[in-house]
Amino acid sequence: MGGIEESEPPRKRVKVPPGGSDSLSSNSSLTEPREPYSMAASPSQQGDKVAIGSKGIIKRPEFVKIITRALYSLGYSKSGALLQEESGIHLHSPVVDLFMKQVNEGKWDESVNTLYRIGLAEDIVKSASFMILEQKFLELLKMEKLNDALDTLRNKIVPLSINVGRVHELAACIISPPLSAVHGPSSLDAAGSKSRSAILEKLQKLFPAALMIPEKRLEQLVEQALDVQRDACAYHNTLDSELSLYTDHHCGTNRIPSQTLQVLEAHSDEVWFLQFSHNGKYLASSSKDRSAIIWEVKDNEVRLKHKLTGHQREVSFVSWSPDDQQLLTCGVEENIRRWDVNSGECRHVYEKAGVGLISCGWLPGGQGVFSGLADKSICLWDLDGRELECWKGQRTLKISDLAITNDGKRIITMCRENAILLLDREAKCERVIRENQMITSFSLSKDNKFLLVNLLNQEIHLWRLGGDPEVVSRYRGHKRTRFVIRSCFGGLEQAFISSGSEDSKVYVWHRDTPDPLFALAGHSGAVNCVSWNPTDPYMLASGSDDYTIRIWGLDRVKLKNRDEDDDNNHQNGINHHSNSNSNSNSNGV
Repeated sequence: MGGIEESEPPRKRVKVPPGGSDSLSSNSSLTEPREPYSMAASPSQQGDKVAIGSKGIIKRPEFVKIITRALYSLGYSKSGALLQEESGIHLHSPVVDLFMKQVNEGKWDESVNTLYRIGLAEDIVKSASFMILEQKFLELLKMEKLNDALDTLRNKIVPLSINVGRVHELAACIISPPLSAVHGPSSLDAAGSKSRSAILEKLQKLFPAALMIPEKRLEQLVEQALDVQRDACAYHNTLDSELSLYTDHHCGTNRIPSQTLQVLEAHSDEVWFLQFSHNGKYLASSSKDRSAIIWEVKDNEVRLKHKLTGHQREVSFVSWSPDDQQLLTCGVEENIRRWDVNSGECRHVYEKAGVGLISCGWLPGGQGVFSGLADKSICLWDLDGRELECWKGQRTLKISDLAITNDGKRIITMCRENAILLLDREAKCERVIRENQMITSFSLSKDNKFLLVNLLNQEIHLWRLGGDPEVVSRYRGHKRTRFVIRSCFGGLEQAFISSGSEDSKVYVWHRDTPDPLFALAGHSGAVNCVSWNPTDPYMLASGSDDYTIRIWGLDRVKLKNRDEDDDNNHQNGINHHSNSNSNSNSNGV
């Protein structure tokens, strides 16, 4: 499993160091230099297959050793010893066991001598010897045995002729032992079980895996198997905490929010924009009714927390502060208001004389506010409203989204009907990505690597922004003829795409497929916006011209049919929205 077999010849043999054979000859368990240890099969092994598993590619000795190693790692020493006795397959050869015992007991010279008898390549022997003798040197130094430390350095470490830079550092310690040299990351603490365990861990990484089975190797293999299953899962949207070793993992579409759980009816006109907070504990909505609402997500139920009034125009945008303690709302060609989430009070109003504001966003760290203006410029204010920067010219449009990368270096906005501007604040340069169709809206991925662009021709394009920006996926199926329709990333690791639609449905795609997985019916008017909870892959919100917000969750009926035993684990106190109209449920595409 990643190392040489014990029966393989070593790459290069090395001679026993002077004086080494004398110290070893008295040990009756050791003989003259030989091939690495291989135990003969015990009676219990006779007739057993060498390979196991349905495909015959798992070697029984390796499999047993890895299980044994796992038992010891978990603290089941008696079980580990019993497995070795019953199987006749020992975790390590006698010479390796002796070597490990000597290291744990701090018998440094003896362990170096034993090292030469294991049958390792010369470069490995030298590197391992250096590690061991360095630890000996540091322990002598700590015990203030300077002459012995100097002797070890001169006569043991230097002749190895490797790691010269570290040798010089150790030599300097003789004159003035700095704390970093004795306790630094390149060395180990003085005598003690922890330091010697650390030495063995480092040696384990140096040795062939067949000689010293890596710590937690079984756990690594199981994790790799789960990773492969997760990567192969076409609709993966399951939290890691819900994965099981008992069955192969496979997510069906029942792991995608497709069932109406709640209908929120606090707005008195069309809902234009939705956004969950970064921590997933709040949802903000804005409406043609000139208000915005802060909703609280608690126990998987969404409840009204504050209704924010004060704008004289329709509210077109909302934006959460990085710490989710404040919220920006933007009126159509009006002003931006900054609200305190806990109290619902307006803390500041940002405006520019004679020019309406059309979009808003936060500077990373929450120390500044961005806005696109009706005169096609972009401005940055501090929290008190002092203008810090302003980019003039064709920087934005009257109806324009605005995004700022997490590091605050790039501002992204629509600068023309079919072009998006990437404005680099640090490098003072600009880049434009162009579409063949008119752009209606866009959304930036959480990792800032992708941009989701909605187009006039009823397509959504996924742009990769790194290097030379390019379109990597196209999505279709939703309807858009007159209005601004917004889409979003969502689900676990943002593996899904969702969008509103003028046919009153919510559409959901996997990022790798152009056709929708679902068209969710329930709204009675155009769906203008969607937002996926960033911390709950099973919660999706949609806002519509029908004045309502729908909260979508897992279809519990399908989930129960798939795995009835797991149903109770996933309920989490969700209150299902009851509606006699069957159209309120999801319709698969």
